[in-house]
Amino acid sequence: MFKEIIQPRFNETDALGHINNTVLTQWFEGARDPIFKLFTPDLNTKQWRLILASISVQFKAELFYGLPVELRTGVSMVGNSSFEIHQEAWQQGRCCALGKAVLVQYDFDAKQKLLLSHEQKVSLNAHLISAS
Repeated sequence: MFKEIIQPRFNETDALGHINNTVLTQWFEGARDPIFKLFTPDLNTKQWRLILASISVQFKAELFYGLPVELRTGVSMVGNSSFEIHQEAWQQGRCCALGKAVLVQYDFDAKQKLLLSHEQKVSLNAHLISAS
């Protein structure tokens, strides 16, 4: 599982005094960089081969400004052309949000999905976690 510590910014808070719910999708996307690098090591968008098919966030507790947040990212399922990423946001020893994203390997020129290679599946499975 990949882990990253971030410091919430003041502008990410809302009128209720906690981190705005729209911020989590941005944090989770940024924490997917290690997964993106399995496909495009230099993150060159001209050679990008992934599209986002779906994303969801389940909120379990509030997140607050001024306290670090640990983002945890792993792979929860590997298919033929797609895979699922499981993500968590932790603050003060508590899981505050769960995220799920489905990514598909995609040929932008042909406008169609591409099968994952054996090597790609091995790389993804090296980060396989139980998403319970």
